Amino acid sequence: MKRPVQTLLLALMGIGLLHVALFTDIYLRYVKAGLRPLLIGSGVVLLLLGLAAAVARDRHPDPEDTGDEHGHDHTGTPRIAWLLCFPALSLLLYAPPALGAYTAARANDRPVAAQQGFAPLPATSPLPLTLTDFTKRVRQDRSRAIAHRTVRLTGFVTPAGEDGGWYLTRIIFSCCAADSQTVKVRMYGAEAPPADTWLAVTGTWHPRGTLGTRTAQAALDVRDVRPVAPPVNAYTDDLPLTPS
Repeated sequence: MKRPVQTLLLALMGIGLLHVALFTDIYLRYVKAGLRPLLIGSGVVLLLLGLAAAVARDRHPDPEDTGDEHGHDHTGTPRIAWLLCFPALSLLLYAPPALGAYTAARANDRPVAAQQGFAPLPATSPLPLTLTDFTKRVRQDRSRAIAHRTVRLTGFVTPAGEDGGWYLTRIIFSCCAADSQTVKVRMYGAEAPPADTWLAVTGTWHPRGTLGTRTAQAALDVRDVRPVAPPVNAYTDDLPLTPS
């Protein structure tokens, strides 16, 4: 590849990274929020390398750029090399969409860590819980404090299969999209909304298995479903959003 093209790619990649990390929240689709400084630093380095290469080319023209290296013509850049421009331009013009139901249906479920002892649940009703906390209470809390409690969970819809069932889902990043895992709670008593719809769902534990043991299913008998706006950072299992 000719040096001008290399210089252009470095600059585009640098500008693209700086754009998504400094001026948008798009970077949260791919990495955890804590990695933002590294993205900014990488963008600055790439942009500076591109500028340095451009300056060096002006001062010391490369024989490849003139097509006169040992009498051979190297003026043509392979067409396939231009495809490398698309990843850089996508950061500026069209970023890939966030992970959603398609990924969740095929991803590994996140192991729920064992917890020794549970604090008393507040009297609030409905009780806001994360999907992870709800699952822990259902499968590990031998006091069965979650029984008959009305809870509110927030996540997006993932179809459960051919039976028409569905899950309320969260995708969680340990570091980035490549290591994403899911936590899902099965919903009963309500028709499946469109995939990827963000909802606040109110209901009670669906009695299947022995509550407080691993045989209990993380599932909810749905009483109320309300659409909510997707969170800015969708790849955490935070407390439910306030229904709109």
